[in-house]
Amino acid sequence: MATARLALSYGQAFVAPERRRHRSSMSVCLPDDGQMGTKGACALISDSASRHALAKQAGDLSVRGFLADYYSTPEHWDVKAAATRVLRSLNAWCHGQTRQMQDGSYVSSLSTMVFLGRDAHLFHVGDTLVFRLRGAEFEQLSRDHVTDLGGYRYPARALGMDATIDIDYAQVPLKQGDIFLLTTQGVRGTLMPSDYVGLIRQDASDLDAACERLAEAARARAGERGYGSDPFCFQLVRIDELPDETPDTPSRVYGDLPIPPEFVPGDRVDGLEVEEVLSRTAHSRVYRVRDVHSQRECVLKAPSPELSTRNAYLEHFLLQQWVVERVHSPFVVRVIEPSRPRRYLYYLMRHVDGMTLTEWARRHPQASLGQRLDIAMQLGKAVQALHHRDLLHQQVHPDNVLIDPHGQVVLADFSACHLRDVDGHRRSRQLVQQVGLNEHSAPEYALDDEVGRRSDQYALASTVYWLVTGDLPYAVPTDKLRTHTDLEQLGYRSARGRNPEVGVELDDALRRALDPQRSLRFRRLSEFLYSLRPSRQGRGERTSPRVLKEPANFWQGIAGILLILLVLSWLLR
Repeated sequence: MATARLALSYGQAFVAPERRRHRSSMSVCLPDDGQMGTKGACALISDSASRHALAKQAGDLSVRGFLADYYSTPEHWDVKAAATRVLRSLNAWCHGQTRQMQDGSYVSSLSTMVFLGRDAHLFHVGDTLVFRLRGAEFEQLSRDHVTDLGGYRYPARALGMDATIDIDYAQVPLKQGDIFLLTTQGVRGTLMPSDYVGLIRQDASDLDAACERLAEAARARAGERGYGSDPFCFQLVRIDELPDETPDTPSRVYGDLPIPPEFVPGDRVDGLEVEEVLSRTAHSRVYRVRDVHSQRECVLKAPSPELSTRNAYLEHFLLQQWVVERVHSPFVVRVIEPSRPRRYLYYLMRHVDGMTLTEWARRHPQASLGQRLDIAMQLGKAVQALHHRDLLHQQVHPDNVLIDPHGQVVLADFSACHLRDVDGHRRSRQLVQQVGLNEHSAPEYALDDEVGRRSDQYALASTVYWLVTGDLPYAVPTDKLRTHTDLEQLGYRSARGRNPEVGVELDDALRRALDPQRSLRFRRLSEFLYSLRPSRQGRGERTSPRVLKEPANFWQGIAGILLILLVLSWLLR
């Protein structure tokens, strides 16, 4: 007997007196079966608070942006974590756009419903409206966030209104036959609850027609009362069928794939032949494998067999896979889709035919400062690509950097990579401590302080310092710190003292990026990368006045000129 799945129907209607007054947007997304079971279906409605020509796009961008980002979040995130993360990101973007506009704003109300399993998850900000019709009961699920000013109602909380956002969240159990109505604040004062129930129940089998009836009735009622200039949006979603039981959580879904056993060269799995064991750690196994059909070489990474019962690590392992799948950069290793269905839990990455940065530095002791800074710039762009996805790498050091024969830098290890602020900084620090600190780790990891993007900035700067000097910036390795008083022992050792080719600007930039206090480092990574550009090196030497380099010669020259002028004055008397 086939297992029942969640099935939905929906209808929509939009009425606006003038097209140019359109400020609302709505959408329903029913993904394929795979994401329907892990991410669910979405219904959204938004309403921009501005009449500015550009700002009216805020509602539409909110809807499209949420759908694009929500279905790109890691499969093992639950609905609340994924949707909240996406909404906060959208809010930050809208707020940034608002600050750049002279007229109007990118402020919009937004109501989002995610239907997964036997529950609906409601996320709401602003004054859009969500109702549920169950039998003859018509109930408002959303709460109006509005402020009355001079007889007009304005959103008191909405996307883009402030740098931070407080999102209403509710989990609503579903019943077969439930109908949800999503609409905008403009319908206030037009239809009564009995009108909604009667117009929807008149013929609930055709939801588009029901929405049209609601729109026409609202427009007629608004016209009778003399305020028919607002647009009306109506969206109905009906629960046609519910699954037999709540679907497995992503961790259980992925748990259906067993952790692979220990492999040795010559073993085969899913059409892949193991050629070399690249790494064995307490957490993972990394193998170089070859596809026996395409002869393509790639890297297989799998959890360590002894971690089969540690679900927390398995979730982090899946995050690693998500990182390499979603971060698109030539400086970050690329994921490869297997040619056959997987029988075990692992993922494949492109094989980089090259050497680690540690080995490269050992083989190229005579490399110029320009060559080394070019490598540093590429590595910085790799870290930037992760930060653009709100990811912390947390393990930037020479052994995790590969360089191919063409000089291309590839960041290839994500064992401690973590999403910034998803569950606080505590989990980020725990991951690093579990994987192990290294001499390039920022001091805050050893001291169990707050971490963030500037922690990666420190590790990158420490790696660059090592690359151009062959040494570490501090006599005391940061992974040996035990108390905050140990920070006082950290005295920066000038890179110019170890490599005279290092310019003043580069040395000052390294000093700042390597400050033991996280708050004193560069605010943005791009500021540090700007100082690494080879074209900027040596500029400080060329532009420095000669008086600063050779003060004795300068004053001798001045004295000579004065003597000549004195002699000439005597001769001309």
